[in-house]
Amino acid sequence: MKVSATQSNLEMMKLKLDITMNLYPSVHMVLFSELCAYGPLTYYAQEFPGEFEAEMQEMAKKYKIWLLPGSIFEKEGDKIYNTSTVINPDGEIVARYRKMFPFFPFEVGITPGHDFCIFDVPDVGRFGVSICYDMWFPETIRTLAVMGAEVILHPTMTGTMDRDIEHSIVQTLSAVNQCFFFDINGLETGGIGRSTICGPDGRIMYQAGATEEIIPVEIDLERVKRSRELGVMRLGQPLKSFRDHLGDFSIYQKGVKHPYLDSLGPLIKPTKVDQLARLKKKESEIELSTGTIGYKGDGII
Repeated sequence: MKVSATQSNLEMMKLKLDITMNLYPSVHMVLFSELCAYGPLTYYAQEFPGEFEAEMQEMAKKYKIWLLPGSIFEKEGDKIYNTSTVINPDGEIVARYRKMFPFFPFEVGITPGHDFCIFDVPDVGRFGVSICYDMWFPETIRTLAVMGAEVILHPTMTGTMDRDIEHSIVQTLSAVNQCFFFDINGLETGGIGRSTICGPDGRIMYQAGATEEIIPVEIDLERVKRSRELGVMRLGQPLKSFRDHLGDFSIYQKGVKHPYLDSLGPLIKPTKVDQLARLKKKESEIELSTGTIGYKGDGII
């Protein structure tokens, strides 16, 4: 849905839920996009439990649905997290997930979470929660899959030109983890839409446009079980292979030094000044070997 950064979107979310359940009363679970309720400004951060969760609990209870109302900025002491809440059909909060990988250096002032989030829907299956930039780190989704997640619920807020790359990531992660993947993006200050849903074979089940849509998708978790038992398209069986050949992934051990990663420097926003500094460094290196490059103003001659 369309997200405003200057006012609460809570009432619009409730209206969208009313419309959805009127049109599709058979729906069992609803997922909104990242930061849908209040937009991308930490000014609206609130403590949990709070008004937002209470309102969403009432909506879940009203329609007897599982509800993941995107995420909001959660304030705890002097820290702010990007947090998603999982609410069951009785209106009870069964889980909260704090985004592990804020979009640094652009998502300023957000503290990373540390705990993975899975929950079970009785007689249905196991679901995992991930938020936006988390999926750029495949270890996060692999961990959820190893914990038994058959469906990844992934609210996002992407308004940048790398959306096509994200589509390929969704396809890849759904295939290598043999799971359903729901990547739900907002509109306006909430993103550029184009939400994507993939099945456990990595194929796109549905890709939305850049307009508001209610996407009623029915999934069969037996497809996950069959894929994990017999392979993706009855070919590769990545989860079984991962289990049988874990290997020594020493890069993940605490205390291990990573000289190359350390050499990359700090997380920064690229600037023209940084660009010029790199050129000047290159000039110095060239002078020592083959010749010189001169500068005229901010250009190169």
